[in-house]
Amino acid sequence: MANQKQEELIKAFKTILNAESYGSQGDIVDALKEQGHDNISQSKVSRMLSKFGAVRTRNARGDMVYCLPPELGMPTAKSPLKQLVLDTVHNNVMVIIRTSPGAAQLIARLLDSLGKQDGVLGTIAGDDTIFIAPADINEIEALRKRVEALFENV
Repeated sequence: MANQKQEELIKAFKTILNAESYGSQGDIVDALKEQGHDNISQSKVSRMLSKFGAVRTRNARGDMVYCLPPELGMPTAKSPLKQLVLDTVHNNVMVIIRTSPGAAQLIARLLDSLGKQDGVLGTIAGDDTIFIAPADINEIEALRKRVEALFENV
């Protein structure tokens, strides 16, 4: 029974995000509660947004809303991401990637699959900017080139 409720929650969650009408986690919580999912919390919605790779972007009306990426799976270097990456630079401390609006979190998911052995300690993604903390700032240009190469042959 618990599995069925979880599946219904996930289905309702995806339907809500596909409507591209909800701009806050609180709005998503309220919409799910209206559909009978009474035990939903903002923290649960936050975890679900992260799990399914949801991003905030502008909808057709120009409102900032949560939506699911076109493909629900983990993006790979073979995904059509090259057109989303606009610029890759560093400031001797961090590598900074500028993306199309709403694409940073999707691209950061791919970058998060890199590890310390690849020169990446971690990433922080906003709407259209990603900060990459390098494992070694002395190797930052090599990291920038490695990251840029991920999107060259896409």
